Amino acid sequence: MTDFFTMHPGETAAPVPPGPVLSAGSTGIRRVHRFLLWAYGEAPDLVRSAAPGDTSRAAYVGEVLGNFDKVLLIHQEGQDLFMYPQLAERAPASASHVEQMLDHHKRIRQLIQGIEPVRKRWMQTADAENREVLAKGYEGVQAVLKEHLRREVTEVMPAVDRVITEEELKAMVQHGVRQHDKKFLVTYLGMVLATNPPEDRREIFSEEIPAPARLGYRLIGRRMYRKQYATLFPGRAIPETL
Repeated sequence: MTDFFTMHPGETAAPVPPGPVLSAGSTGIRRVHRFLLWAYGEAPDLVRSAAPGDTSRAAYVGEVLGNFDKVLLIHQEGQDLFMYPQLAERAPASASHVEQMLDHHKRIRQLIQGIEPVRKRWMQTADAENREVLAKGYEGVQAVLKEHLRREVTEVMPAVDRVITEEELKAMVQHGVRQHDKKFLVTYLGMVLATNPPEDRREIFSEEIPAPARLGYRLIGRRMYRKQYATLFPGRAIPETL
C-alpha cells in the first residue's frame, strides 16, 4: 500500500539546512494528520447520515464536526505562531514553502468559517437544503486539506526537524491543549490512537501522553471514544485503540 505522505511529480521540498536533527516533528505531525484525514474524509457522509427532520442526529453530528473544526483551526494556529515564523527565520531558503503552507491555512480557515453558520442552522433544523450545502462544504475543506496535509509532511517537515527543537514543538502542542476541554481531549486521544498504526499507538500513549491523561483515558476516555464512534457509525466495527 502506497504511503499517503508521498511527494507528487513536479513537487519539490524545501532545502534541508545542515546540522543535526533537533526534533521528531515529522513523526508527530503524521500522527495528527492521519486523524485529520480520517475526520474530514468522514465528514460529508456524516452530515448526509442525518435524515431530514432528524434534529437529534443533526445536533449530535454537528457538535462532533464542530469539535473537529476547532481541533484543525487550533492546530494550524499553533503552527502559525510557533513553527512557521521560526522556520522562515532560521531556514530562509524555505520561504516560498512557508508562504504556500500559510496560504493553505488561510484557505482552510476561510472555508470552515464559511460553513460554520450553515452547520449551526442545520443542527437546529436538520433540513435537506442546509444538509447538502454543509456536506458539499466539507467536501471542499477535504479537497484543500488533503493536499495541504500531504505537502506539509513531504515538503516542509524535514526542514522543521533541523531548526525547531522538541521544547518548541511541545510549546506548540500545549498551546492547543490549553484551548480544549479535558473531557474532550481524552475522547480525542481515542480517535488519534484509532487512526494510527499499532506501533505508533504504543509510542503516542507511552511517550507523548502525560501520566494524568493516560489515566483519564483509561478511566473514561476509551469508553467515551467507543460510545461516540458507535453513535456516529451505527453497525460499524469500532476500531481498536489501546
